[in-house]
Amino acid sequence: MRQIDVQSWSRRAHFERFRDFDHPHFSICANVNLIRFRPDVMDSGFSFTTAIVYVLTRAANSVPQFRYRIRGDGVVEHEVVHPSFTVLANGDVFGYCRPDYTDDFSLFAERVSESTAKVRENPSIVDDPEVDDRLYMSAMPWLSFTSVTHPMNLKYPDSVPRIAWGKFFDEGKELKMPLSVQAHHALMDGIHIGRFYSLVQELLDNPAVFLSQR
Repeated sequence: MRQIDVQSWSRRAHFERFRDFDHPHFSICANVNLIRFRPDVMDSGFSFTTAIVYVLTRAANSVPQFRYRIRGDGVVEHEVVHPSFTVLANGDVFGYCRPDYTDDFSLFAERVSESTAKVRENPSIVDDPEVDDRLYMSAMPWLSFTSVTHPMNLKYPDSVPRIAWGKFFDEGKELKMPLSVQAHHALMDGIHIGRFYSLVQELLDNPAVFLSQR
């Protein structure tokens, strides 16, 4: 983790303008294409959730702004951020699954499997606001949404990005899935989220890049 020198930061004016807004987060929702990704994942024997969480986390780690976090009056950049995604348990309640991210997909899949099993047995939604090297993720496979707004606690500067995905749907010869990103405007703009979407789609179009890691 490194401290950003806000005084010499090219984003200083944007940071100072947006950090004190009552609701400084903005949200973008767009569709991604799964036409190559989904069949390859099904053939691989891995779960779709494991694979999509890996893709989203890998793409986010490749865009520095997704690793920026507000700390007091300053900003830090984490070397790596990890997923915290929802897992449905008995009674229609969810818990947070928090596997440590690694570029090694097979190892990551093992961590997801172990963490998911524990969450389903003992679902917990307890969060430590001091731990911010996370990406908050939610799966909503019951509907194809066009926008998402996530709950936030505005009593402290929450600068963790939120990512959500929904139900697949056919569009011509393509298989689409809604993907939403909510982020703190003091740390990033639409151009950075656009880069994230481009990296996500690149991985979705070339799943063999990581599925072959066995």
